[in-house]
Amino acid sequence: MTSSPKSLGDLDNHEHRLLSGADALMDALRRHGVDTIFGYPGGAILPIYDAVHKAEQQGWLKHILVRHEQGGSHAADGYARATGKVGVCFGTSGPGATNLVTGIATAQMDSVPMVVVTGQVPRAAIGTDAFQETDIFGITMPIVKHSWVVRDPADLASVVAQAFLIASTGRPGPVLIDIPKDVGQEEFNYVPVEPGTVSPPGFQLPELPDSTSVAKALELIENSQRPLIYAGGGVISAGAHESLSELAERYQLPVTSTLMGKGAFDEHHELSVGMLGMHGTAYANFAVTECDLLIAVGARFDDRVTGKLDTFAPRAKVIHFEIDPAEVSKNRIADVAVLGDVGKSLSMLIELSNQKKKVEPRTSSWLARISDWKKRYPLMVPSNEGEIFPQEVLLAIRDLAPDAYITTDVGQHQMWAAQYLRNGPRKWISSAGLGTMGYGMPAALGVQAALPQEEVVCIAGDASILMNIQELGTISQYKFPVKVVIVNNHWQGMVRQWQESFYDQRYSASDMLPGEPNFVELAKAFGVGGIIIKDRKDLKNKLKKALDDPGPMLIDIHVKRGENCYPMVPPGKSNAQMVGLPSHPELAMELTRSCQSCGKTTPNEHKYCPECGTSL
Repeated sequence: MTSSPKSLGDLDNHEHRLLSGADALMDALRRHGVDTIFGYPGGAILPIYDAVHKAEQQGWLKHILVRHEQGGSHAADGYARATGKVGVCFGTSGPGATNLVTGIATAQMDSVPMVVVTGQVPRAAIGTDAFQETDIFGITMPIVKHSWVVRDPADLASVVAQAFLIASTGRPGPVLIDIPKDVGQEEFNYVPVEPGTVSPPGFQLPELPDSTSVAKALELIENSQRPLIYAGGGVISAGAHESLSELAERYQLPVTSTLMGKGAFDEHHELSVGMLGMHGTAYANFAVTECDLLIAVGARFDDRVTGKLDTFAPRAKVIHFEIDPAEVSKNRIADVAVLGDVGKSLSMLIELSNQKKKVEPRTSSWLARISDWKKRYPLMVPSNEGEIFPQEVLLAIRDLAPDAYITTDVGQHQMWAAQYLRNGPRKWISSAGLGTMGYGMPAALGVQAALPQEEVVCIAGDASILMNIQELGTISQYKFPVKVVIVNNHWQGMVRQWQESFYDQRYSASDMLPGEPNFVELAKAFGVGGIIIKDRKDLKNKLKKALDDPGPMLIDIHVKRGENCYPMVPPGKSNAQMVGLPSHPELAMELTRSCQSCGKTTPNEHKYCPECGTSL
């Protein structure tokens, strides 16, 4: 029997040492490049935290103590989105584990690679309703790519290797490792497992894209008159933004992005039409309605993008570049599906195109039409009189922090940020699929932990920020220079907008003014700086001063209470049927037609008149 090494780093690949399960876990994480863990201790995970202490003493690990496990999961998520690496978070059994569920679901919906480690009651107590026992394996099964309950410490190294492989390959996502307390305590002869040397039974990496499908896609692109690239989060995950840009410029293809796809294509570029969907730009939504070819790249045809599904891109053939076979033709039938890593798929497409002698884009008339829509229907900022408008806040941030990593909470402020900010790859970090309020600030501290020299700005709402306000304590403890900007309209803004628009102004449980704290004083109580901005004349100067401060800052900006986020596609409507746009008779004629039987005007894409049922 040999003694434990002074440092886990002393172990080579072939050396056996007597280690506890907790020490073995930490060595396996170190071998997979983990340098930061976000977590919160508790009884069942204490053996692992004892090993965390050793790892910190050895100098290879930084553990960030969050104030709530949900904050830890969002911080690990933000870390992963900003770096492309796997985020790691810890929580104890029972309530510690269940507090992680929202963050796990957020990561699953947005395809974020995460390894979640939970403590569990000792093996003999499992199934006895022991103190702080929950079946976190069963609870999270629908929202993870894979999960394990480790019952033998000798399996830990292999499980960790499998976990990182599954989380980071194919369509990324979260995995969970549940470790009973006595597994962390038990000593055994540890055999290291190196990354990439084991895989679960039946595991397969995605195959290379099919060259025939790539050739069919290229043929459609070359023959299209009104093509449109529809870029989703898969472009970011695959690091395919350069290939996407090359394709767009080569064939002069306009590009729209989803909320998850922001940063996949330079939004300053003349080919960019911004975000599409419920709160997308008018010109993006008109373009998707009128295009004859929709090139979906790493996107899943989400309902907030498509509006009424049978009216989405009604004239278009569809090419779908996608790594997950389950997404192809799930919501919209693809005429050509190119399965595989979208970066490799686009590279193959460009390589095939390069073999041709000459490329002649056929989109000049189409681009001119889109340019006209941009001129007629720009994103508008209301008159600068009276109260500060929320749109002005986002424009000021765009001017003052153009290169910042941006995280957001969820609501109107999120949509205004998506409309007005211009972000590079991995610099837009927002809960899209799950729409998780309280995501922004813990995600921001995760980004800052990963990238300490970068500027990180969280765009929050006064309702969302309260969901995880306790993470101001984490920001203060670690002196993360995160800037939290609250776009404060004293409402649950998006809820209020829907109540105004669709519920006859019955504002039920959405007014946040009663009981709203003094955010600046609250921040100061945590040791975080804070300022309040109420007057337009102070907006730029005070905001700049706060953004330039070397420490963490909370910036509470009071904006017009009743402002709505437009354009907006009402639920159940076509993307062309936006509200909040000035009327324009020419465009209305272009996107509608009259039924020859009853004369009712209806959107062009409808196949039947909604009034009399006559075929159109």
